[in-house]
Amino acid sequence: MKKIPMFINGEWVHADEERLIDVTNPSTGEVLAQISNANETHVNEAIHAARVAFESEEWRRVKAHERGQLLIELAQYIRNHADEWSLLECLDVGKPLSQARADIESAARYFEFYGGAADKVMGDTIPIEDGILNAVVLEPVGITVHIVPWNYPIQITARSVAAAIATGNAVIVKSAEDTPLTTHAISKWFADKVPAGIFQHITGLGNKVGSLLTSHPDINHITFTGSVSTGKAVMKAAAENVVPVTLELGGKSPNIVFADAPMEQALEGVLRAIIQNAGQTCSAGARLLIEESAKETFLAQLEERFKALKVGPGEADLDMGPLLNERQFLKISSRLQQAKDEGIVVVGGETVIIEGYENGYYIQPTILAGIDEHHVLAQEEIFGPVLTVFTFETVEQAIALANSTQYGLVAGIWSKDLDTAHYVASRVQAGQVFINNYGAAGGIQMPFGGYKKSGIGREKGFVALRNYTQMKNIAIRYALPNRT
Repeated sequence: MKKIPMFINGEWVHADEERLIDVTNPSTGEVLAQISNANETHVNEAIHAARVAFESEEWRRVKAHERGQLLIELAQYIRNHADEWSLLECLDVGKPLSQARADIESAARYFEFYGGAADKVMGDTIPIEDGILNAVVLEPVGITVHIVPWNYPIQITARSVAAAIATGNAVIVKSAEDTPLTTHAISKWFADKVPAGIFQHITGLGNKVGSLLTSHPDINHITFTGSVSTGKAVMKAAAENVVPVTLELGGKSPNIVFADAPMEQALEGVLRAIIQNAGQTCSAGARLLIEESAKETFLAQLEERFKALKVGPGEADLDMGPLLNERQFLKISSRLQQAKDEGIVVVGGETVIIEGYENGYYIQPTILAGIDEHHVLAQEEIFGPVLTVFTFETVEQAIALANSTQYGLVAGIWSKDLDTAHYVASRVQAGQVFINNYGAAGGIQMPFGGYKKSGIGREKGFVALRNYTQMKNIAIRYALPNRT
């Protein structure tokens, strides 16, 4: 059995044998590897090593453009190993191989983007008065903790780590216990490229190891992606030490389809927005809001597309892979049973048994209809391939429906009338709004984050660099010549 070590202070570290955790392939249920379940000693050692490395002259002497070049080299390394790493991500998460390949390319683009930005993080000067030069400089915050979820491990590791390294911080990554393989691959690359302690990778159960990291008094920033409940716990722990957080939490994102929408694009957009990674996506388009006059035709075509979808193991590269694990499978199966009991299933709603993959966690892509916006299935983030359908007759009704949950991460608007589309975009409470598309191919450059309980702060794009910097004002008085 392959045992995946942690990377702490430049060394490969294993926990005791009794603290090992199985990593399974969601497509088959087979164990892929085992990881260490870190303890308090491991966490303390990593944070101490990060502090020493961050404050070392060796790291201070690394110029901004040199940090950038390092990240650009990593981007190329990822592309050179794209086939190998895509398979790792496919086996680890269960997603179709082509989606895993897209994730690998996105990770490369993050490192490339922030590599190019590393020497462009600039301050400013402020006019005060004659004889004072006032400069605002941006400095790294120090030790940044990155708690990565299981659904997009390499993408989400890359998008925050790249920005943190670009701005000169020391990074500690806690990968999800279910999906550590590609973060481990990144660790192997960093091992020979940066001083010990600048990049570290810790594994283990989130409720223990994550808590140890987020409550530690010597960290300087936390980036967390995950559930609202865990995000609240992270925020509370950080508050005890007055540590800033960037939180990307849940979503129940709407696709709003007007009767004048480009229907072919809308059908494909709505479909892909809910089945990508088996719906296990914070920004999944989990709600369809369709104008009443277009409902019958649109839903009929959407139902046929859902029925034609092929579900199977990630390596088969079909339309949709399995759910991540038994916990996810049981949770979503319970919700689907509730929907069947209430008679609101339009398409799907069943588990799937695939010959040769009987231990995988497969369900049918599902459409639900006939519930109001207050129903638990309309409000709760199911985190699976389950689409709930609602209708509206006026623009204001569409906006009210879109804003009717506690979330506000993403929204899609489908209409050829750009006046209507812009108006709705201005009223929808969401951090990202897409008009006549959904996702913009990952949007590496586009700020990403949510309104309401979808989170705090923004990742991606140039604005994310501010997460990992702190502002210092320096006012210098200089002597004026004697003018008498």
